[in-house]
Amino acid sequence: MTKRRLSARQIERIQAIQERRRERLATRPELALAEIDAELAPEAGRVVVRHGAHLAVEDAHGQLIHCLARQNIGHVVCGDRVVWQRLPDGQGVVTAILPRISTLSRPDYSGRDKPLAANLTRLAILIAPEPEPSGYLIDQYLVAAERIGVAAIVVGNKMDLLPTSAERDAFQARFAHYAAIGYRTFWISVLEPQSLDALVSELAGQTSVLVGQSGVGKSSLVQHLLPDQAIQIGRLSQATGLGRHTTSAATCYRLRGDGFLIDSPGVRSFRLGALDRAELQQGFREFRPYLGRCRFGDCRHTHEPDCAIRQAVAEGQIAPERLANFHHLLGD
Repeated sequence: MTKRRLSARQIERIQAIQERRRERLATRPELALAEIDAELAPEAGRVVVRHGAHLAVEDAHGQLIHCLARQNIGHVVCGDRVVWQRLPDGQGVVTAILPRISTLSRPDYSGRDKPLAANLTRLAILIAPEPEPSGYLIDQYLVAAERIGVAAIVVGNKMDLLPTSAERDAFQARFAHYAAIGYRTFWISVLEPQSLDALVSELAGQTSVLVGQSGVGKSSLVQHLLPDQAIQIGRLSQATGLGRHTTSAATCYRLRGDGFLIDSPGVRSFRLGALDRAELQQGFREFRPYLGRCRFGDCRHTHEPDCAIRQAVAEGQIAPERLANFHHLLGD
C-alpha cells in the first residue's frame, strides 16, 4: 500500500499536538516537586481553587499562588488550610494539609467518603415555594451538618413567588418545627434586597456552602452575595492560569464581612451517605434527650411499647414528619 503523504499543514498540526503533550508532561506534579528549594521556609495558606491537580493557594498577605500538591498528602479540597513552599518560578507545591475543623464528604463509587469541602462553619439549606420543598432532603442535609459539627441554617428563597402575607405565613409555618429545635431560618427574595440583610450578617466571618435541590435559586443568590464574583473569577483565573476552567472549578469566594463561600459541583450535588441507626439518631438533635429511655435498647421507634421517641411525638416535642424521615433514611 502506498503511504499517504502528509501536507505541510497536517505536519504542523501534528507537531503542535506533540509539543502540547510535552508541555503537559513537563508540568506533571512529580516533576514540579523536584524543583523545591530546601532553603525556602514553608508557609501556611488557604486553598481557594481546586481544578484537578491545579490549586490556587491564598497566602498570609492575600496573594494567590498557583500550586500543585504532593501525591501522598491526601485529597486537597477547597477551604483546606495547607503548608506549601515556593518554587523558583514563583509557583508553589503543597506539602501538607493542616488539621480540619470540619469536612463535608459524600460516598464515592466504592462507598468510601470523598471530601468535598473543608473547614466549613455554616451549611445553608435552600428551599423555595417552587419546586415543592422536600422535607426528606432538608433532613438529610441537617443530619450531615450535625455529624460534622457545622451549624446549619434553613433559607427560604424566592419568597416573591408568594405575593400575599397569608401565603407567606402558611409557607413558613410548614417549616416552623426547624426553628423550634434551634435551626435559624431566613425568608428572602433577591427581588427584595432588604430581606437578605439578616442572612448576609449570618454568613459574615463564616465559611459557608449553599445546598438544595435544583431550581431553588442558588445561582441568583450567589450573584447577590458575591456582587464582585466576575472580578474574583478574573483574579483567580489570572493566578492559576486555568482560564475558562475557573468557573467550573471548586472555588472558595470571599464574602463581604470577611467570610467565605465555597461553590463546588460536588457540593451542589451532595447527598448523605449510609448511616447505621445509632449514627442517624444522633443526627436528629431533638431525639437526643430521649435516647436510652425506650424500654428496649434496640428500639426502632416504630411499634415497640414504651418508646420514648414516639411518646415525645405524641406530646408535641418531636415533629411527626421528622420521625417519618428518620425511618425513611433508615430504610424502614
